[in-house]
Order: sequence, then structure tokens, then C-alpha cells
Amino acid sequence: MSARIGVITFPGTLDDVDALRAVRRSGAEAVELWHADADLKGVDAVVVPGGFSYGDYLRAGAIARFAPVMGKVVDGARKGLPVLGICNGFQVLCEAGLLPGALTRNEGLHFICRDEWLTVESVGTAWTSRYEPGAQILIPLKSGEGRYQASPQVLDELEGEGRVVFRYSGANPNGSQRAIAGIASADGRVVGLMPHPEHATEPLTGPSDDGMGLFLSVLDTLVSA
Repeated sequence: MSARIGVITFPGTLDDVDALRAVRRSGAEAVELWHADADLKGVDAVVVPGGFSYGDYLRAGAIARFAPVMGKVVDGARKGLPVLGICNGFQVLCEAGLLPGALTRNEGLHFICRDEWLTVESVGTAWTSRYEPGAQILIPLKSGEGRYQASPQVLDELEGEGRVVFRYSGANPNGSQRAIAGIASADGRVVGLMPHPEHATEPLTGPSDDGMGLFLSVLDTLVSA
């Protein structure tokens, strides 16, 4: 029986359809999850996709953090449920306390939409085991509030514990501290990143198929659990 991976839709979500497609391409069963339902439908992992949940009112991810479905995601994550937050999903996970730090307005205050090279810094998470350490992957980035920030103590902890998962290669596009593009929870089961791996699942529709590694990695994690 194939793994079941849920993808949440909030009002304002834009990338749930592509995330569902990426899940299907990985060979898993894609399960649609609705923000107002406190029900994860028995899924084995969850993707919190990108977009502008609840119109990004107050600040990005601040309202989505209180959605009924997120209560179940937080409970599940604390019990080891693999969770991936992409772009707005990363913001939601930070707001929900599943990942440290915050995503703020890009340096220069411009919305950025372009393909970015990332360095895979950690392959010890539930979502990155298919990559080689130090691999260079090409993934689209599209965000206005993608500047990762945290206290010096938190940044040092992330670095020291190997929890910086992705880092921007070359020029830092948004001013993120230490060029951080993605991080993981202490147990490596929760990962958030600003670029969009679901838009890089095949060269026909994206700049590469480098993003498939995340979705294939979590399948390996679930099989070995």
C-alpha cells in the first residue's frame, strides 16, 4: 500500500495543486486536506504549500497558524509526523512554533521570482536523504517575505546541530541571515524552505527535476519507519 501524503489548502493557497502533483509523481497517494477540518485523514506525512494563506493579513502565516488543521499538524509533528513547509508553508511552520525564527520582508522590499541554486547542507532529515551532501540543486524562488532571521543563539544552534538544510549558493537573493534557504526541526522530521521544490519535478515544466528529491526522500523515511 502506497504512502499517503496530505497537502493543505488554505484560503489564498496557490501551490497546492503543484504540490499534489509532485506527491503523485513520487509514487505516493496525494490527499487533499482542508484548512477548516481538524482531520488529517490518516496521512503519513503533510505538505504545507505556498501561497498567501488568509491574504497574509497581520503577517505571512500568522492566521493560518490557528487553522483547525494546523492544530492536528502540530500534534502530529510532535509525535514524529514528517512535515514539509514550502514558502508560505515555511512561514506557517515558524508561526506555529514547529521551526524557529521568522521570515520577514526581503532585503530591498522587492518580490523575487527567479530560479535559484541551492546547496544541500543536510541530508539527515526526513525530506533530504536522497541528496548527496553539498549537492547543488536548481529550484524556483518566488516570495516577498523570504528573508530568514533568528537570534544569533538560534542561528548558532541551527549551524551546530546540522539543522541548516538548504543555503543559497552565490548571491544571497533576499538577505536571509547566513544565506539560509531552509531549516529543520531538532528531530529532522519537520523541514521548511522558501524555494519551491514542487515547481522543479521535471525539466518540461521547471528548470530541473531537482525538487523531486524531497518527495522521494520522505517515502524512504516512511518505508524505513
